[in-house]
Amino acid sequence: MSERFEVVVVGGGHAGLEAAAAAARLGVPTALVSLDPGALGRMSCNPAIGGIGKGQLAREVDALGGWMGLLADEAGIQFRMLNTRKGRAVRSPRAQCHRLRYERAAQRRAADQARLTVIGGEAVDLLWRAPRPGDPEAVRRAGRAVDGVLLAGGRELRAGQVVLTTGTFLEGVLHTGEEQQPGGRIGEAGARRLGDALRALGLPTGRLKTGTPPRLATASVDLASLEEQPGDPEPQPFSFLTDRLHGPWISCWQTWTTEETHALVRANLHRAPMYAGRIQGRGPRYCPSLEDKVVRFADRPRHLVFLEPEGHDSGLLYANGISTSLPADIQERLVRTLPGCERAEIVQPGYAVEYTFVRPRVLRRSLELRDWPGLFLAGQICGTSGYEEAAAQGLIAGANAALRALEGADWEPFVPGREEAYIGVLVDDLVVSDPDEPYRMFTSRAEHRLLLRHDNADLRLTPLAAQRGLVGGERVRRLEARRRRLGEARRRLREQPLPGEAGRRLEDLLRRPGMDWEAFLERIPEARGWGLSRADGEGLVADVQYEGYVRRQEAWVARSREREARRIPDTFDFRAVPGLRHEAREALERLRPETLGAAGRLAAISPADLGLLEIALRRHEGASREEPEEQGRGEEVGEDDLQAPCQPAAAAAPAEERAQNGGGDSHLRG
Repeated sequence: MSERFEVVVVGGGHAGLEAAAAAARLGVPTALVSLDPGALGRMSCNPAIGGIGKGQLAREVDALGGWMGLLADEAGIQFRMLNTRKGRAVRSPRAQCHRLRYERAAQRRAADQARLTVIGGEAVDLLWRAPRPGDPEAVRRAGRAVDGVLLAGGRELRAGQVVLTTGTFLEGVLHTGEEQQPGGRIGEAGARRLGDALRALGLPTGRLKTGTPPRLATASVDLASLEEQPGDPEPQPFSFLTDRLHGPWISCWQTWTTEETHALVRANLHRAPMYAGRIQGRGPRYCPSLEDKVVRFADRPRHLVFLEPEGHDSGLLYANGISTSLPADIQERLVRTLPGCERAEIVQPGYAVEYTFVRPRVLRRSLELRDWPGLFLAGQICGTSGYEEAAAQGLIAGANAALRALEGADWEPFVPGREEAYIGVLVDDLVVSDPDEPYRMFTSRAEHRLLLRHDNADLRLTPLAAQRGLVGGERVRRLEARRRRLGEARRRLREQPLPGEAGRRLEDLLRRPGMDWEAFLERIPEARGWGLSRADGEGLVADVQYEGYVRRQEAWVARSREREARRIPDTFDFRAVPGLRHEAREALERLRPETLGAAGRLAAISPADLGLLEIALRRHEGASREEPEEQGRGEEVGEDDLQAPCQPAAAAAPAEERAQNGGGDSHLRG
């Protein structure tokens, strides 16, 4: 049996949901294939959205028309703004969610979305367009163009665009102590045959791992003895479409590991799959397991643990900070060494999952595979970690798959730049790297983070999304209304005098150290009538206080745009560039950056290498256009210049090394 769609998305996690929703919103018939449609949108690990860097991604997904922000607002049981003691550019929202309510809301949206069909089944192979006789080049291209997926049982879903968002299910194996079983999530089967299909294409694959902590029965924990962590008294929503959040709100609690905890872990390391050699894939560096913390940070006497409810009525606590794959009996003893958990009962033990990913160096920035037209990847299959990273990639891949269906093979990809969005940073980092550990977003990864605050995501990205048809109607109206409010407020700040201070304007008051919106309203009570929300006001404060820095950063962006926009042809021969160091040439051949700017961000590329590459590109462009004056420019450089010795640039230590503080997941919460 064969059915026809324009886009087929495989996988029903956060990446798959956003990919399918984006494609359907653009008006193309889309199929979403899930092993279990009843698990669509399930939060496999922590039932939370946002965090440092991740909160910015979630708000950007919302600004582009995605679902994640709306789902978090509907299912949220606690909202907090993190990093409030730091600069406004790195403040990040976070929402603790009701696990079951989140997935039910996701499934309702999928069922109600026009042009989206949810199909239960396992994708076991890819279908390909039949070659056309006559033209050898046409045969070659047609033979490499995807034409859908084959499901177990023989059902064919035909489509010229396929998005794979398989998460941890691709050849997934679950580990708890000495026990192993195939699967992508506890109690759910994995997808084995699709891995063979990807390797048959010659794609470079690897293995990664992630893990999850035990879930505790709430009634068995002495919460009264622990430190309570309430949410913000005036919570801010994730979605720019949400006017107000509705409680009731719930608290989380803090406890700590102890020396007894660490001794128990050390005594049983030989039973931990990672240390016993049963897991080959690397886990996320910045969200280590308890076993890793005890080994890597042996000098730390304790590590912070957050006990987070999975809902108002779930009766379960997520033990954030003690992700583990030790045997279940050891986990129970381990949990009872935590203060307040002396009688704790484990409802679901923690476990590790090892899975297959495709090295993202084979992707274009559209997340389409370079050598296989119409085949896109998004989420953990690209080597990332986290719901928010997955959702961001899913939206980009799904949108580009739909645009390719609408506009043909020469479509203009939709990918925000690094200076426009954290999503642009994420995609760019992936395709110009070769990660051997799960990638996760941090604010420190974005060199333009002063421009990329969570509160201005709609101002930055909704216009771009509207231009490509991803959003419309209510979002555009709200954006225009917000622009008018903020524009009028800025006019008043510039023009109105500051009472009691001759020659000063209201704007000068906002620039003072320590000034925030609430303090401004106390001093200027008439500003309460400007019609600004609290989020509007805080964004206005940031705009005024950062104005000078932003102008300098915008000038920097403008200067670098020319290099960023200079494309490197797919056929360009890096081996023919005179003077390139072997390390640089090897990296360029392996990763094949799409632009000169992307080439400059490769770790192996020095400024001298980049200069040589720019000269060679200029020559190549001149030769391809057969313009003598362009070739003349290359000759003016001189052979001696091309052969000048180059010194490799010193590799900078990653800024995130500071995160290795032994606190595990605690740094996610601020």
